[in-house]
Amino acid sequence: MNDHPMFDRLDRSRTDIVLIVDDVPDNLSLLHDALDEGGYTVLVATHGEAALQRASQAVPDIILLDAIMPGMDGFEVARRLKAQADTSHIPIVFMTGLTETEHVVAAFSAGGVDYVVKPIRPREVLARIESHMQAARQSRQARNALDAFGHASLTVHLREGKVLWQTPLARKLLQRYFDTPEAVAPPELLDWLRLAVSRFQADTAQGGPPTPAPSWTVNQGHSCLRFTLHQPTGDDEWLLVMQESSDQAAMEALSQTFKLTTREGEVLYWVVKGKTNRDIGDILGSSPATVKKQLESVFAKMGVETRTAAAGLALSRVGQLKAR
Repeated sequence: MNDHPMFDRLDRSRTDIVLIVDDVPDNLSLLHDALDEGGYTVLVATHGEAALQRASQAVPDIILLDAIMPGMDGFEVARRLKAQADTSHIPIVFMTGLTETEHVVAAFSAGGVDYVVKPIRPREVLARIESHMQAARQSRQARNALDAFGHASLTVHLREGKVLWQTPLARKLLQRYFDTPEAVAPPELLDWLRLAVSRFQADTAQGGPPTPAPSWTVNQGHSCLRFTLHQPTGDDEWLLVMQESSDQAAMEALSQTFKLTTREGEVLYWVVKGKTNRDIGDILGSSPATVKKQLESVFAKMGVETRTAAAGLALSRVGQLKAR
């Protein structure tokens, strides 16, 4: 996504990045100085194409966007930014000298979260930026936390079939499991989501959300990807959480959870799957007698005496097995 060395050096842990888009040098200078003094890293663009390029390269935390510019206007810039998965989550604050209702409506329809009226008052702009930045920061932290624990997340606009935003892990998983453009929700996902949302709304109308939350699993070889519907985030916008599981990941989790050897983790995994000692021996290239010895060691480490007890304990302790 980001191949430009200048943007690689931006330190996001110390400063938030603001992109200002305006074709008037005096406006750029006024805002640049005020934001720089406020502790922000400031990037500038003087026309629509440059704005799209800088936003794609740097992925700023917020964009101040002039509504009326020669060539591509701010409304079109905003629409294009919102159509790209990498930039769709960035808050856009429009700057405009137009206060007629249709222009304000156009700003919000294009994806803006706010607008300020020219002539620009730097203190007002700073206050509005900070307000939207706090919300964006919290959203980013939540998405990063989900990714860190292997739970990717994305928001889908159901009626339009668009992916409005997604975490980096979600993007990677969608690319691996589906052959669709990254801003477009896979058709089979939309089919399931329509049914899930319909049931969700019916259950909610009767007094509460469904329990458990609706989920859908896609299998690919020895791996599977599970989608869980969480909640609406806007008008016909729905938050989904994804988690991938695989045979190998489940075996590693079993070994780590119960302090088993790698081979013991493999044996326990296939016990959970209902395989006999002979089946497990065939899968792992061992004799049934060897599998029996390994299973005795597994039972001792887990503190159980039967296959059923071992499988039940494994299922209750290792989340990866539940999605399998």
